[in-house]
Amino acid sequence: MIMEIKMNYAQELANEFNIRESHATNIINLIEEGNTIPFIARYRKEMTGSIDDQVLRDLADRYSYLKNLEKRKGEIISSITEQGKMTDELLNQIQNAVTQTELEDIYRPYKPKRKTRASEAIKKGLQPLADIILEQKEENIEDIAKNYITEEVKTVEEALQGAKDIIAEIVSDDPELRKLLRDLIYNKGQITCELDDTKENAPTYETYSHYNENINKIPSHRVLAINRGEKEDCLKVKIEINDELSLNIIYKNYIKNNNKCSDLVKEAIDDGYERLLFPSLEREIRSSLTDMANEQAIKMFDSNLRPLLLQPPVKDKVVMGLDPAYRTGCKIAVVDPTGKVLDTCVIYPTPPQNKIEEAETKLTELINKYKVDVISIGNGTASKESEIFVANLIKKQTRKVEYIVVNEAGASVYSASKLGAEEFPDFDVAQRSAVSIARRLQDPLAELIKIDVKSIGVGQYQHDMPQNRLGEVLGWVVEDCVNSVGVDLNTASYSLLSYVSGLNSGIAKNIVAYRSKNGAFKNREELLNVTKLGAKAYEQCAGFLRIVNGENILDNTAVHPESYEATEKLLKHFNYTDEDVKNNNLTLLPTKIEAEGRKKVAEICGIGEPTLEDITTELLKPGRDIRETLPAPILRSDILSLEDLQPGMILTGTVRNVIDFGAFVDIGVHQDGLVHISQISKGYIKHPSEALKVGDVIKVKVIGIDPVKHRISLSIKDVEEDEK
Repeated sequence: MIMEIKMNYAQELANEFNIRESHATNIINLIEEGNTIPFIARYRKEMTGSIDDQVLRDLADRYSYLKNLEKRKGEIISSITEQGKMTDELLNQIQNAVTQTELEDIYRPYKPKRKTRASEAIKKGLQPLADIILEQKEENIEDIAKNYITEEVKTVEEALQGAKDIIAEIVSDDPELRKLLRDLIYNKGQITCELDDTKENAPTYETYSHYNENINKIPSHRVLAINRGEKEDCLKVKIEINDELSLNIIYKNYIKNNNKCSDLVKEAIDDGYERLLFPSLEREIRSSLTDMANEQAIKMFDSNLRPLLLQPPVKDKVVMGLDPAYRTGCKIAVVDPTGKVLDTCVIYPTPPQNKIEEAETKLTELINKYKVDVISIGNGTASKESEIFVANLIKKQTRKVEYIVVNEAGASVYSASKLGAEEFPDFDVAQRSAVSIARRLQDPLAELIKIDVKSIGVGQYQHDMPQNRLGEVLGWVVEDCVNSVGVDLNTASYSLLSYVSGLNSGIAKNIVAYRSKNGAFKNREELLNVTKLGAKAYEQCAGFLRIVNGENILDNTAVHPESYEATEKLLKHFNYTDEDVKNNNLTLLPTKIEAEGRKKVAEICGIGEPTLEDITTELLKPGRDIRETLPAPILRSDILSLEDLQPGMILTGTVRNVIDFGAFVDIGVHQDGLVHISQISKGYIKHPSEALKVGDVIKVKVIGIDPVKHRISLSIKDVEEDEK
């Protein structure tokens, strides 16, 4: 029987997140009732104190941890109680444990173990002898040990050795001692590496040949690099500490006297430390470093993926997608402003064919026929040659055409996926890639969510991460982005709809099927006619789905149907009509609300002030896209080469990836440049993400070029200095 432990989760979370306990209680109840984080963040602000979705995610994550901790406490209490070893002091220690590590340390001496030297000695009846030795009062321990000679224990030496094995395990399992030594090793120890240069991948890890670094100073990206090197058998990794420091701590805790028993205890300590305690702590610390590094790497995925998904769409443009290649040719797809494919073809302007004139003729024909505005080039194999070709082609056009190199990471994954085949059953894999490359410029969010987010390429060591945790966190990012933007109910694919709050893939497919059979949705309430979309799902999803030109103007806003009546009261109170909303005649509404008092107006409408503020914002600009306020992607009409760059040049670039030691910036050269963390700001920053995010358009100064290694070093702080 597992004992249940009850803690005040709301109080704990309120203290940790510095919020009111009533708000924490509401959040817990909302989560337990099955409400999604986007829904809670957007439509339950009065209950949560207007906590944003990021903090809510962290709080929900922490709540899950605390619940698991309490569940584990119950399991441990039951186990120890069944063994008949529970005491009031032990129960108090378990109940007061605040981390899984602390809890498992307490449980360690009572945890059923596989066969060990100590367990075998206990079976032979040597526990009382070990207890006598630990007291360190007896001088004639050999005589006492004779009393423990049996058929299984044939000599005094065997009896004493068995007792020492028991003491070694007691010392190794001591929770207070483990905590002391764990802290000592973490703060005073070093992680060391030796390179095995006979391995094929050894050159990759040359940095870590004869390498050592303080454990408490090693950054996350180095932990992950070392782990990978070890996994590939290129590195021998271990933790080192001055053993004398560790042993002195143990001696101080266990050696009470200066006699024969004390000598035996010391021998047991030395053996237990080398054989059991240090190897165990080494594994724990390595595991802890890896866990922290994984969480940091996952956090960077989160930080990079969010702005990538929220890149502003390039609207109202006919786009030509170009998937570069050498031997098999470059695949072309022309799509209209809605993403509909107008034409496809293959050209061969790159080696080995080099059919440049033929390719120029074909693309010029397509540009003029479909009035192409932008050419979107994938950044994969043959991208540089394709970019040069496109830049030269643009110079020969009679209409204005620009180009951009887009990150094609994941395009091939989508092309070969079941979804890609469903969307374009008559296209081959490469043609689908060209369509994806074009569409991800038109609407990055709608296109990128079709790809397994781990394949989008905005982090480090994604294949080394715990995949379930990575998938969970990145799924949250996609969900938050999709719901913050909103989804057009009548045009969205089922893959996009499946990320809407309250929906899943099955219901999303049912929505698309309903739409195909009955035509466009005229109002949000019609969603209730969709198979398996019940009242709870409707409550969760309705506010995030948009209907353009529907029966109700509010259906094209983030105003939730539950607030329609309040919205009508608001409009009526200030003598506005639906026509005023449609014609954007509400510019004075905020001023009128402030003049009368927000609290009073909110009470008249029967809503809270945060909801009033949200409704007002939506009424001022129905159908708005939050992405429009972000910097637009840089479109180019000419190309720079590495040879064109000179130290001191100041260029405009787009941040492509933020990592622990800097950021990669696209400056219109085939190779992205690196802004090292030391070159980001004149002031101190702990991490590049404090100053930069993916999609930022920034000015950079070229400070170094290595044509051999194709490396470009950039600086932001030097630009600031020059501009002063």
